[in-house]
Amino acid sequence: MTQSQIDPAAEAALLKAYAAGDASAARTLASSYTPLVFAHAVRMLNDRAEAEDVAQEAMLRLWRQAPAWDAQGGALVRTWLYRVTANLCIDRLRKARPNELPEDFDLADDRPGIEAQLQTKARHMALDEALMQLPDRQRQAVVLRHIDGLGNTEIAQIMDIGPRAVESLTARGKRALTALLSGQRKDLGYTDDTVQTSV
Repeated sequence: MTQSQIDPAAEAALLKAYAAGDASAARTLASSYTPLVFAHAVRMLNDRAEAEDVAQEAMLRLWRQAPAWDAQGGALVRTWLYRVTANLCIDRLRKARPNELPEDFDLADDRPGIEAQLQTKARHMALDEALMQLPDRQRQAVVLRHIDGLGNTEIAQIMDIGPRAVESLTARGKRALTALLSGQRKDLGYTDDTVQTSV
Protein backbone atom coordinates (compact mmCIF):
# COMPACT_ATOMS: atom_id res chain seq x y z
CA MET A 1 0.00 0.00 0.00
CA THR A 2 1.55 3.27 -1.09
CA GLN A 3 0.92 6.67 0.40
CA SER A 4 -1.07 7.68 -2.67
CA GLN A 5 -3.45 4.75 -2.09
CA ILE A 6 -4.18 5.64 1.53
CA ASP A 7 -7.42 7.53 2.17
CA PRO A 8 -7.54 8.91 5.74
CA ALA A 9 -11.31 9.44 5.48
CA ALA A 10 -11.86 5.82 4.45
CA GLU A 11 -9.63 4.64 7.29
CA ALA A 12 -11.56 6.79 9.77
CA ALA A 13 -14.84 5.36 8.48
CA LEU A 14 -13.47 1.84 8.83
CA LEU A 15 -12.42 2.49 12.42
CA LYS A 16 -15.80 4.03 13.21
CA ALA A 17 -17.52 0.95 11.77
CA TYR A 18 -15.27 -1.29 13.86
CA ALA A 19 -16.04 0.74 17.00
CA ALA A 20 -19.74 0.24 16.24
CA GLY A 21 -19.25 -3.54 16.25
CA ASP A 22 -18.86 -4.23 12.52
CA ALA A 23 -17.07 -7.60 12.31
CA SER A 24 -16.21 -7.08 8.63
CA ALA A 25 -14.44 -3.82 9.47
CA ALA A 26 -12.46 -5.61 12.18
CA ARG A 27 -11.35 -8.30 9.72
CA THR A 28 -10.36 -5.68 7.14
CA LEU A 29 -8.30 -3.74 9.66
CA ALA A 30 -6.61 -6.88 10.95
CA SER A 31 -5.78 -8.26 7.50
CA SER A 32 -4.54 -4.86 6.26
CA TYR A 33 -2.35 -3.85 9.17
CA THR A 34 -1.32 -6.83 11.30
CA PRO A 35 1.18 -8.16 8.69
CA LEU A 36 2.81 -4.70 8.39
CA VAL A 37 3.04 -4.30 12.15
CA PHE A 38 4.42 -7.82 12.64
CA ALA A 39 7.04 -7.47 9.89
CA HIS A 40 8.23 -4.16 11.31
CA ALA A 41 8.45 -5.61 14.82
CA VAL A 42 10.45 -8.61 13.56
CA ARG A 43 12.98 -6.27 11.97
CA MET A 44 13.21 -4.12 15.10
CA LEU A 45 13.48 -7.02 17.56
CA ASN A 46 14.97 -9.91 15.55
CA ASP A 47 12.62 -12.17 17.50
CA ARG A 48 9.40 -13.53 15.98
CA ALA A 49 7.75 -14.46 19.28
CA GLU A 50 8.39 -11.00 20.73
CA ALA A 51 7.21 -9.46 17.46
CA GLU A 52 3.93 -11.38 17.68
CA ASP A 53 3.37 -9.96 21.17
CA VAL A 54 4.14 -6.45 19.96
CA ALA A 55 1.84 -6.81 16.94
CA GLN A 56 -1.01 -7.95 19.17
CA GLU A 57 -0.44 -5.08 21.59
CA ALA A 58 -0.25 -2.50 18.77
CA MET A 59 -3.49 -3.75 17.22
CA LEU A 60 -5.14 -3.83 20.64
CA ARG A 61 -4.20 -0.18 21.09
CA LEU A 62 -5.72 0.59 17.69
CA TRP A 63 -8.95 -1.15 18.74
CA ARG A 64 -9.03 0.98 21.89
CA GLN A 65 -8.36 4.13 19.86
CA ALA A 66 -11.00 3.37 17.23
CA PRO A 67 -13.97 5.13 18.87
CA ALA A 68 -12.01 8.40 19.14
CA TRP A 69 -10.13 8.20 15.83
CA ASP A 70 -11.85 11.33 14.44
CA ALA A 71 -9.88 13.29 17.06
CA GLN A 72 -6.57 12.17 15.54
CA GLY A 73 -6.38 15.12 13.16
CA GLY A 74 -6.31 13.13 9.94
CA ALA A 75 -3.40 10.86 10.92
CA LEU A 76 -2.95 7.74 8.80
CA VAL A 77 -3.63 4.47 10.59
CA ARG A 78 -0.42 3.01 9.14
CA THR A 79 1.68 5.93 10.40
CA TRP A 80 0.08 5.73 13.85
CA LEU A 81 0.62 1.96 14.02
CA TYR A 82 4.27 2.19 12.95
CA ARG A 83 4.89 4.73 15.71
CA VAL A 84 3.15 2.62 18.36
CA THR A 85 4.97 -0.51 17.17
CA ALA A 86 8.36 1.21 17.19
CA ASN A 87 7.79 2.54 20.71
CA LEU A 88 6.75 -0.90 21.97
CA CYS A 89 9.82 -2.46 20.34
CA ILE A 90 12.18 0.13 21.79
CA ASP A 91 10.70 -0.43 25.25
CA ARG A 92 11.36 -4.16 24.93
CA LEU A 93 14.87 -3.65 23.59
CA ARG A 94 15.76 -1.44 26.52
CA LYS A 95 14.61 -4.14 28.95
CA ALA A 96 16.28 -7.01 27.10
CA ARG A 97 19.77 -8.29 27.66
CA PRO A 98 22.28 -6.89 25.13
CA ASN A 99 23.08 -8.95 22.04
CA GLU A 100 20.28 -11.41 22.71
CA LEU A 101 19.46 -13.28 19.47
CA PRO A 102 16.80 -15.87 18.66
CA GLU A 103 17.77 -19.54 18.73
CA ASP A 104 16.80 -19.93 15.09
CA PHE A 105 15.71 -17.79 12.18
CA ASP A 106 12.64 -18.77 10.20
CA LEU A 107 12.81 -18.01 6.47
CA ALA A 108 10.05 -18.38 3.91
CA ASP A 109 10.59 -21.68 2.12
CA ASP A 110 10.62 -21.12 -1.63
CA ARG A 111 12.78 -24.20 -2.11
CA PRO A 112 15.95 -23.06 -3.86
CA GLY A 113 18.94 -25.41 -3.59
CA ILE A 114 20.21 -26.15 -0.09
CA GLU A 115 23.37 -24.07 -0.60
CA ALA A 116 21.31 -21.09 -1.75
CA GLN A 117 18.98 -21.52 1.23
CA LEU A 118 21.89 -21.59 3.66
CA GLN A 119 23.53 -18.58 2.04
CA THR A 120 20.27 -16.61 2.08
CA LYS A 121 19.76 -17.52 5.72
CA ALA A 122 23.32 -16.45 6.55
CA ARG A 123 22.80 -13.11 4.81
CA HIS A 124 19.52 -12.49 6.62
CA MET A 125 21.08 -13.35 9.95
CA ALA A 126 24.15 -11.21 9.29
CA LEU A 127 21.97 -8.24 8.38
CA ASP A 128 19.73 -8.73 11.40
CA GLU A 129 22.69 -9.06 13.75
CA ALA A 130 24.22 -5.91 12.25
CA LEU A 131 20.91 -4.06 12.58
CA MET A 132 20.76 -5.01 16.26
CA GLN A 133 24.14 -3.32 16.79
CA LEU A 134 22.86 0.05 15.57
CA PRO A 135 21.48 2.60 18.03
CA ASP A 136 17.69 2.25 18.36
CA ARG A 137 16.84 5.38 16.36
CA GLN A 138 19.24 4.55 13.52
CA ARG A 139 17.88 1.01 13.31
CA GLN A 140 14.31 2.30 13.29
CA ALA A 141 15.04 4.79 10.50
CA VAL A 142 16.93 2.24 8.38
CA VAL A 143 14.21 -0.39 8.77
CA LEU A 144 11.42 2.05 7.94
CA ARG A 145 13.22 3.49 4.91
CA HIS A 146 15.15 0.62 3.35
CA ILE A 147 13.22 -2.46 4.47
CA ASP A 148 9.63 -1.24 4.92
CA GLY A 149 10.04 1.19 2.01
CA LEU A 150 8.44 4.26 3.59
CA GLY A 151 9.20 7.80 2.46
CA ASN A 152 11.09 10.32 4.58
CA THR A 153 7.96 12.40 5.26
CA GLU A 154 6.06 9.48 6.76
CA ILE A 155 9.12 8.29 8.69
CA ALA A 156 9.49 11.80 10.11
CA GLN A 157 5.89 11.63 11.35
CA ILE A 158 6.40 8.17 12.84
CA MET A 159 9.63 9.13 14.62
CA ASP A 160 8.47 12.66 15.48
CA ILE A 161 11.52 14.29 13.89
CA GLY A 162 12.19 16.39 10.79
CA PRO A 163 12.86 14.92 7.32
CA ARG A 164 16.50 16.07 7.44
CA ALA A 165 16.98 14.19 10.70
CA VAL A 166 15.54 11.10 8.98
CA GLU A 167 18.04 11.47 6.14
CA SER A 168 20.88 11.84 8.63
CA LEU A 169 19.83 8.80 10.66
CA THR A 170 19.39 6.57 7.60
CA ALA A 171 22.70 7.69 6.09
CA ARG A 172 24.59 7.05 9.33
CA GLY A 173 22.80 3.73 9.76
CA LYS A 174 23.67 2.55 6.25
CA ARG A 175 27.32 3.55 6.72
CA ALA A 176 27.43 1.67 10.00
CA LEU A 177 25.82 -1.42 8.43
CA THR A 178 28.30 -1.36 5.56
CA ALA A 179 31.18 -1.18 8.03
CA LEU A 180 29.74 -3.98 10.16
CA LEU A 181 29.15 -6.27 7.17
CA SER A 182 32.22 -5.46 5.06
CA GLY A 183 34.41 -8.04 6.79
CA GLN A 184 31.85 -10.77 6.06
CA ARG A 185 31.57 -10.16 2.31
CA LYS A 186 33.44 -13.30 1.25
CA ASP A 187 31.78 -15.53 3.85
CA LEU A 188 28.35 -14.33 2.73
CA GLY A 189 29.09 -15.16 -0.90
CA TYR A 190 29.35 -11.62 -2.27
CA THR A 191 31.87 -11.37 -5.08
CA ASP A 192 31.54 -7.66 -5.88
CA ASP A 193 32.94 -4.76 -3.88
CA THR A 194 29.64 -3.72 -2.38
CA VAL A 195 28.16 -5.37 0.66
CA GLN A 196 24.40 -5.47 0.21
CA THR A 197 22.54 -4.12 3.23
CA SER A 198 19.01 -5.00 2.20
CA VAL A 199 17.06 -8.21 1.85
